Amino acid sequence: MLKATLRSFLAHKGRLLLSALAVVLSVAFVAGSLIFSDTVTRTFDRLFASTSADVTVEPRDDLGSGVPSGAVQTVPAALAGRVTDVDGVASAHADVSVQNITVVDSDNKSVGPTTGAPTIATDWYLTDRSPVKLTSGHAPRGAGEAMLDADTADKKHVKIGDTLTVMAQPGSFKVEIVGIATFTTTNPGAALVFLDPKVAATELLGSAGKATSISVDATPGVSDAVLKQRVTAALGSGPYDVKTADEQAKSSAESLGGFLDVIKYVMLGFAGIAVLVGVFLIVNTFSMLIAQRTRELGLLRALGADRRQVRRSVLTEAVLLGLVGSTLGLAAGIGLAAGLIKLMSAFGMNLKTTEMAVGWATPVAAYAVGVGVTFVAAYLPARRAATVSPMAALSDADIAGVGRPLRVRAVVGSVVGVLGAAALVGCVTATKTASAASLLGLGVVLTLIATVIAGPLLVRPVIRVLGGAFPALFGSIGRMSQRNALRNPRRTGATAAALMVGLALVGGMSVASASMSKSFDEQIDKTLGADFVIQNPNFTPFSKEVTDAVRGTDGVGLVVRQRFAPVAVRLPDGKRIETTASGYDDQVDRVAHVTYAEGDSAAALAAGAIGMDVDFAKDHGVRLGSVIPVEFPGDRTTSLKVGALSDQDGSGGFGMQGGLFLGIATVEKYVPGGQDSALYVNAAAGTTADLLRPRLEKSLDPYPQVQVRDQADYKKLVHDQIAVLLYLVYALLGLAIVIAVLGVVNTLALSVVERTREIGLLRAIGLARRQLRRMIRLESVVIAVFGAVLGLALGLVWGVCIQQVLALQGMKALAVPWTTIVAVVVGSAVVGVVAALLPALRASRMNVLAAIAHE
Repeated sequence: MLKATLRSFLAHKGRLLLSALAVVLSVAFVAGSLIFSDTVTRTFDRLFASTSADVTVEPRDDLGSGVPSGAVQTVPAALAGRVTDVDGVASAHADVSVQNITVVDSDNKSVGPTTGAPTIATDWYLTDRSPVKLTSGHAPRGAGEAMLDADTADKKHVKIGDTLTVMAQPGSFKVEIVGIATFTTTNPGAALVFLDPKVAATELLGSAGKATSISVDATPGVSDAVLKQRVTAALGSGPYDVKTADEQAKSSAESLGGFLDVIKYVMLGFAGIAVLVGVFLIVNTFSMLIAQRTRELGLLRALGADRRQVRRSVLTEAVLLGLVGSTLGLAAGIGLAAGLIKLMSAFGMNLKTTEMAVGWATPVAAYAVGVGVTFVAAYLPARRAATVSPMAALSDADIAGVGRPLRVRAVVGSVVGVLGAAALVGCVTATKTASAASLLGLGVVLTLIATVIAGPLLVRPVIRVLGGAFPALFGSIGRMSQRNALRNPRRTGATAAALMVGLALVGGMSVASASMSKSFDEQIDKTLGADFVIQNPNFTPFSKEVTDAVRGTDGVGLVVRQRFAPVAVRLPDGKRIETTASGYDDQVDRVAHVTYAEGDSAAALAAGAIGMDVDFAKDHGVRLGSVIPVEFPGDRTTSLKVGALSDQDGSGGFGMQGGLFLGIATVEKYVPGGQDSALYVNAAAGTTADLLRPRLEKSLDPYPQVQVRDQADYKKLVHDQIAVLLYLVYALLGLAIVIAVLGVVNTLALSVVERTREIGLLRAIGLARRQLRRMIRLESVVIAVFGAVLGLALGLVWGVCIQQVLALQGMKALAVPWTTIVAVVVGSAVVGVVAALLPALRASRMNVLAAIAHE
């Protein structure tokens, strides 16, 4: 049996190739994502471990970062002197390093990275742990001099002698580049500006007595843990975090972890889609191969092979296919990871392919996915193969499902479908976002399974409608193509299911994104009353100079500032919630239309008061007049009285979770040194918005980090952010289509082999090669469109349910992108034509006599 299995596998290797490609794609994305994330993690672990001091003293941050406030948390620089006196300390240095800066060249063009990585200004303090070394020029000496990292200098064409402007929180200052420093380790993509240590604190923090952290080196023989204990004891109960080198490296790695997780999970999402769609392809392939080998399997049974041996034979073929696919997929995954590393280099993160990390978990996961998927997918066909009787060797019996009743599928599909529909109905009627989202997930899974199970039941009614015009348009060729698609509902349903999965995902996310865009448009129209909004592209704060420049622009009337502050609120129900509060100037009602359930803007923005979303307040037992303890960064705490409860659809720009907002004077009191994150600007009387915009843009020309936006620009910004998610979905669709095309090609290719005698007879009675190709193309098109119709119908239902979940968060508008839906259907027809090209060509080249004589 083993010899027969190996011979059978090698005999059908061409037919199994397309199934192997599905395994290869699945394994490649799994292996590639693991290798890439392991490589980045190991590289940065080494970077953080090599650059972390033995012990680091930092300001305590109990609130998390949230939306940046622009304020830099500091420690007294004199703390370095206190730490130096601790037993076991060799040296202590007051570090200055800030990220809330902008650097521009003499043409007012930004020198910072455009990839989201920070621009960091720091004091030049050379130690054995430094990630850079001076390679050109000299170190900065005094005010007005700076060094730049070599990567940034090369990308932005900055040379020694050039003058740059650094915009920091205390104000702007000019520096001459006097040296270039080159990274000796991985460049994380940031731009680094180095200043003289004697002036860095004054220029970047506004005071020579401040520092952002204290780096402590231990004397030989003193461990980091022991030194941490001693430093902590010496500092007492001050608002400081003391970390060892390992703890500091772990903390830095965790801050990078979110970025790596996004890439990792996106790639694993691609792998998941590839696995899911590949299952349909493999099931279909093995079902058809077994159908074509009915007589062969019957002969084995007649010669004495029992059912277990036949089943084991088919599963052995599946395992062999999985092993081959996994091996090729692992190799492809290494190539994919190398490509991602190169891509990261293009974005400024200079990783090296020579440092690629392939941990033991990667090949284990690769083979587990590849072999596991093929084994599971082939199990049902293998069981079916074991039921072949010895008499099948003497007949033309077909076990692929032709003529077999679909009663079991109907019952199971109906039960699962009803459960899925009930979950979706529950999602629509739910009043809590968490429960609605859970029901949505359950409903999506169950309805997808139900559609896959019941797909063959829908083949005949739907394809009769979709191919109804074929006889009229293409005559007997159209009629035969339609009947070929109807011949085996199980096969047609399984082939279409591969395409259906991807299109259901696209349909659902397209409706969700269109609804989000429409909801945000309505929300912006409803709440935004300002002529212009001044913001950074990534919503980070900007210096006071920008606010002064806007206020000094001719024709500017009212300017309302917005600032963010990380806070933690303790609520009457006992919960402590960390979130972000927004601070506004008093005249916010003139630039925004705020709806209140109780109270008004004046009460919410008064000293000692805070505003809150009414639904959030109800959920946590807060009422108008309640006094809420509020924690701010730097261990600053107070109690604020709830002066108003807003009733906005969505946040409306008024805070994050809880919709917390307060007067900007309160923010300035408890978060000193903060910066504005947005300015809402109205034109003065006698000045139109069209006249004011070019004046504002001219005033802000020295500040390329900020942009002037009107309502249309603001809507476009939101649409662009939503589009990023949609592009990811389209990429997933592209992968699903690639595998679905492989499935259609495989099905048609095996179908051509199965119908060799039939094709030969058709050719013998006068069917032209061109007509034969057209027949196969039409069959492919109707299968692809059938999958598209099922997928889009399912996706539209999902999309409507997703919108109902979003409605609980205030996004109540429903929009269906009919243009996208129609384009997908037309595209599916094109996919069908493309998938049929090779099988149709192969069929048309058959020798007529050989085909008729085929057994």
